[in-house]
Amino acid sequence: QRQMCKETDAAARIHGLSYSRFIAGLKEAGIEVDRKVLADIAMHEKDTFAALVKRVAPAAAAQAA
Repeated sequence: QRQMCKETDAAARIHGLSYSRFIAGLKEAGIEVDRKVLADIAMHEKDTFAALVKRVAPAAAAQAA
């Protein structure tokens, strides 16, 4: 499980978000994704992960404020 978190964290940081803000943003946006699936998307479906980050970024920014 730790490795999955590290993979997702690394991918989120590439897009300017920490793991915790990314996960909180997913919840805020109402997006439910299994963390194992999320790690797989981060590693193998970079465009899909980027689309998730784009969708989550406003919710994550609102939590940061």
